Order: sequence, then C-alpha cells, then structure tokens
Amino acid sequence: MLRTRPGDRLDPALLKLAGVLVIGGLAPLLDTTIVNVALDGLSRQLHTTVTTVQWVSTGYLLAFAMSVPATGWAADRFGAKRVWTWSLTLFLLTSAAAGAAWNIQSLIALRVIQGIAGGFMQPVLQTMLVRAAGPRRLGRVLTLVTLAAVIAPILGPVIGGLILSNTSWRWIFYVNVPLCLIALLLAWRHLPAQEPRTTKRLDVTGIVLLSPALAGIVYGLTEVGRYGGFGTTRATAPLVAGLVLLTVFLLYGARRQNAVLDLRLFRVRSFSMSAILLFLAGFSLYGAILLLPLYYQQVRGDSALTAGLLLAPQGLGALLTRWAGSLTDRIGAKPIILSGLLLALAGTVACTRVGTGTGQWYLGAALVVRGAGLGAATVAIVTGAYADLTQADVPNATTMIRIMQQLGGSFGTAALVVILEHATKGSGLADRAAGFATTFWWVTGFSVLALLPALLLPSRERVPGDAR
Repeated sequence: MLRTRPGDRLDPALLKLAGVLVIGGLAPLLDTTIVNVALDGLSRQLHTTVTTVQWVSTGYLLAFAMSVPATGWAADRFGAKRVWTWSLTLFLLTSAAAGAAWNIQSLIALRVIQGIAGGFMQPVLQTMLVRAAGPRRLGRVLTLVTLAAVIAPILGPVIGGLILSNTSWRWIFYVNVPLCLIALLLAWRHLPAQEPRTTKRLDVTGIVLLSPALAGIVYGLTEVGRYGGFGTTRATAPLVAGLVLLTVFLLYGARRQNAVLDLRLFRVRSFSMSAILLFLAGFSLYGAILLLPLYYQQVRGDSALTAGLLLAPQGLGALLTRWAGSLTDRIGAKPIILSGLLLALAGTVACTRVGTGTGQWYLGAALVVRGAGLGAATVAIVTGAYADLTQADVPNATTMIRIMQQLGGSFGTAALVVILEHATKGSGLADRAAGFATTFWWVTGFSVLALLPALLLPSRERVPGDAR
C-alpha cells in the first residue's frame, strides 16, 4: 500500500506548473460550452439555418479529433513546452479571427483551424503534468487540473447566455483572447524548458489511417445523434468508413514498432482496463449532461440557459470529492474507482424516477451524488492508467486516453439519443417523461457494465519503470 511521504508533497514549483497549465487549458473547455449554448442565437444573428451553423461546432469537433493522434509524437519531437505555446498561440489567433469573421463560411473555416489547436492542448497539458508529478503525486495534481473541467460546464452556459443577451455574438470568441494572453505570458515566464526526447519521424501512414478514422466515427455518431438513428446515409457512411479505417490502423499498428500510437501499451492491464473504463464513462457521464437538459426543456418547459444552469449540482458534487486524488495516491486507484462508480450508480438510479412533476431539489440532490461519484472515479481512473507505465510511455498513453474519452463520449451521446427516440412513444408530457425514465435505466445498465473492468484493475500499483 502506497503512503504519502514528506518528499511526495506538492512543492510550490509543481503547483505553479499546474496553475499555469490550468489557466490555458480552461480556454478550449470554456469555448466549447459557450459555443454549444450559443448556436441557436448565432443562427439568428448570422441569418443562417441551424443546420449550417451547426458546423461551427461540428467543424471544430472534427478538426479536434483529427489532430489528437499526432500530439504524443509532437511533444516528444519538439518539446512539450514548445508545442503548448504554439497551440495556445494558434488558439488565441483563431479566437480573435473568429470574432472578426465576415460571414458564416469564414467562421466555420476558422473554427476548423481553432479545433486543430484545441486538439493539441489537452493531451500536451496532461503529458507535462504527468511527467512533472511522478507516480506518487499524480492523483493530487490531476485533482487540481480537473477543476477546469468542473468549472467550464457551469460557467460556459452563463457566459454564453449573457453575451448573446447583452452584446454582439463576436464576444463568444473574443472572450478567449485575454485568457489566452495571460496563459501565454505565464507559460513564457514560468514553464520549464523541455528538450525534445526523440528524433523519429512522424508515422505518416498511421496518421493518414487514424485521423480520418476518428473524424469519420465522430461525425457519423454526431449525425446519428442529430437524426435520432442509423437510418440515414449521412450517419452510416462516415461511421462505417471510420470503423474500417480504424480496423486497418489497428492491424497496421500491431505490426509496426514505431507506429503513431504504441498499441503494446494495451498489454499493461492497469492501462487497458483504465482505457476501457474511460470509454464506458462516456455513456454514464454524458447521460445526465445530455438527458436532463432535454428533460427540463421538453417536459418542464425551461429555457436552454435555465436547463444548463440546472446541471450545476453535478459540478458541485465533483468539487466535494476533490480529496479523491490524495487518497488515490495513498491507497491506489481501484478502491476509489469502485466506490466512485457505485456512488454515481446510486445517483443515476435516482434519475430513473423522473416524471412530469419531479422536483428540482430531488434531481439536484441526485446530480450532487452522481457528480461526487464521477468526480472521484474519473481522477482515479486517469491516475491508475499511468500506474505501471514508464516516463517514455506517457505521451503515447495520454494520446490514447484522450482518444478513448472522445470516442466514448461520441458513442454514449449517439446511443442515448437513439434510445430516447425509441423510448418516447407519444407526444404527451407523460409519454416524454416515461421515455426519459426508460433511457436513464439504460444509463444505469451502462454504469453497471463499467464495474466489470474496474474489478479487473490490479489491486496494487507499481511505480513507473518497474518490470511489467
């Protein structure tokens, strides 16, 4: 059993590094939530259709997915600090340019470039922190960093609503500029220089296979969610193409030693089980984030902004379990993951009782419980993923973790939209409420399924560098 030693405490230099990176990492997280809330208002202010303006979000998402596979190689080839400052600078410039866009077409094009920058930022941020923290302090450091992921969904809808209600849509993008400028200044002054760790060339064949594969899968699942099923060619064609390319890449990567992703990491049980958990978490985590706002709007008649704000208790719950990272460092990831998943399961079961008159206090309490469980489990899962890996494995592992999270979120969102569509059999409020209750039972089932890989996690963690 690992115990925190005096030498394992979070020193000021590590806290400063985490703080500098969190400020920069907050920009793309806030941007995504603000833009998603503002799409309907953007369509009116830019005098275009909702279908067209959706590409402001979809274009960003696809570019984000396509850029992630190259992040591990780039961090090793050019140095993580250099890649971080490059991507942050590009995000700043494209935010300013998007705010000055002259029509919807130019805005979509700029959002695609912005998505490339955003796709690099989160994996590189995580790579720097994992390497700096080491195995015995990782849980506590990740707890600090995930504060940004907790805060963004709460602040984003509020900021987006205030901007559209009181000023020009352009400030949806201009709001990133001061945050990025502060992050760049702090990075220039305080981030330690990190020399390149490899001279190997980029695996172009792997990128050509994997990046379009991820884009096809994410786009196909987005279309599935938009149209509520797999019945349209717009959804199935890119999804099938993406899955075929992904299969080809897996066959290619399994045989190539210097592939863009080192698939041999999946032989490490702690990493492979954590990766599966992060994929399955997409079904559970996005359950409430997707279903409850729709329930508030379609059954209770609330506005989109109000519905978004009513998700705040889940963020509050996540804040209440900030101690989980410290405990993970002391006793290992497995007990924290199991406890967190069971707590999230209890909150999810409570959501299966939604009806036409379900009280907001009841749902708020359920979200606090869910948020507490998911907050604890997520930090422990990511910490456990690195438990048996070496420092050299970190960039590859971080890239794969990000891909599993993204695919899990996309599959989870699409699956739940389809389930909700089929569960809602009538147009009355009672029928709609019953459909949401049924869909939450499916979320409960997915949450139970996540317990299986959690049980297969090693009970004790080794220090990275040990024999596998």
